[in-house]
Amino acid sequence: MKLHKTLVLAVTETVRNIFSGGVYADKAVEQALKQNVRFGSRDRRFIAENVYGMVRWWRLINEISGMQKAEDYVSLFGTWLVVKGEELPEWEEFKTVDHGLIKQRLTEMNSVRKIRESVPDWLDELACLELGENVWEKEIHELNKEAKVVLRVNTLKTDRNKLRSLLSEQQIETQTDNEYSDALILLKRQNLQSLKEYQNGLFEIQDASSQLIAPFMELSPGMNVIDACAGAGGKSLHIAAMMKDQGVITSMDVEERKLQELERRAKRGGAKIIKTRVVNSQAISQLENSADRLLLDVPCSGLGVIRRNPDAKWKLTKEFIDEIKKTQQYIISDYSKMLKPGGLMIYATCSILPGENEQQVERFLNTHSEFEFVKDRKVMPSEGFDGFYMAKLKRTQ
Repeated sequence: MKLHKTLVLAVTETVRNIFSGGVYADKAVEQALKQNVRFGSRDRRFIAENVYGMVRWWRLINEISGMQKAEDYVSLFGTWLVVKGEELPEWEEFKTVDHGLIKQRLTEMNSVRKIRESVPDWLDELACLELGENVWEKEIHELNKEAKVVLRVNTLKTDRNKLRSLLSEQQIETQTDNEYSDALILLKRQNLQSLKEYQNGLFEIQDASSQLIAPFMELSPGMNVIDACAGAGGKSLHIAAMMKDQGVITSMDVEERKLQELERRAKRGGAKIIKTRVVNSQAISQLENSADRLLLDVPCSGLGVIRRNPDAKWKLTKEFIDEIKKTQQYIISDYSKMLKPGGLMIYATCSILPGENEQQVERFLNTHSEFEFVKDRKVMPSEGFDGFYMAKLKRTQ
């Protein structure tokens, strides 16, 4: 594709907003595309792919650029093109980009994992400590690949074969994976939210690893289920479909705006058994001993999903992870009161760090004798989808 300065400037201004303005990458890209409504689909794809590429490889680009000023975003884009093996046009803006030096430094830095895989020092050290060097080496390499786009078929409205056929008629090709019974994996990235199938609630966009949670919960129609950290409700919607929209799901979150989005999605998807409620101490007290199933998809570092949120590598801090572990322990201890004796609680994160996963479950069990461990599962990014952890605990009394 021939380079156009307008597109390059759109990319570099978006990257500037992320690193200098503190805007989240997805929001920054969204803003850039809204501001330039005349861009066609190829232009929009160029902007999104290159913004995410530069964010993903930010440390590597800066280390090998040879530039003193990290604010020279256009020159850094030139470095990024060289890293990708593309030819630089003879523009004035790229005069300072030394092709030979970049190639030389790229070779030199290849032996330094934290630069080669573009992660901050503290994260490289922490992940090595918790996972072991060999596992971390493998997983961070996978986390630097582009995430697949996965759909979850809404079985309240259609089935996988019918939806796959409808999409194929529109030249949208998908593949299936037997382990993920409701999933369709897109073969080529494209915008799906304008499709009538999406607007009519035939599918949601939800990673395959996240789709493992609802089946893990051992659900049956008619149950009373609480999704206590529901966010915008992807898992609540899957739970409703697995329960054939029979029973009660109370979807809770601390942020009302997320619950409002969940209500819109539930209406679109035809999930009538979902009711939303802001979570607070009064709500927890009123719902004590009521749930057959309790899902705690707790706030976490998000380390398992940095394929789709690469700016998290640069926004995360060691202090944040220390604090979020305290929040996790508070949630699992306090919210667990809503589960009735004999019920199952699922503790889940999209992190791959044992400190947020197995160790948190162990800590909880050591202080709550009324719960027993049933089983757990960790999905690593090297398996092809998001990193995820889920543990199933039973309340015995």
